[in-house]
Amino acid sequence: MTRIGRRLRGWTNGVLDLPQDVLQELPRITLIGNKELYIENHRGVLHFSSGQLKLALVNGSLEISGEGLMIRNILGQELTVEGVIGEIRYKGSEEKT
Repeated sequence: MTRIGRRLRGWTNGVLDLPQDVLQELPRITLIGNKELYIENHRGVLHFSSGQLKLALVNGSLEISGEGLMIRNILGQELTVEGVIGEIRYKGSEEKT
């Protein structure tokens, strides 16, 4: 990102007090116990099975593993997963897969 872009983004955040997930296109993850997971700001499903879900992010990917995973809702950039969620792993774009 250019220096001007970073300054503008910093100024916008200061003036408008916007959350970081909106400004930097970060995923927002809400976990309810280990039974339900709600994810916003993803860029698509890369892999899905009853034991693993992999989502594309702006910078990297998000991997969810567990048992009996089921996609309950998928609307645009929002997704709800149900099942027994065992692990959530965020991989930045600089990490090797």
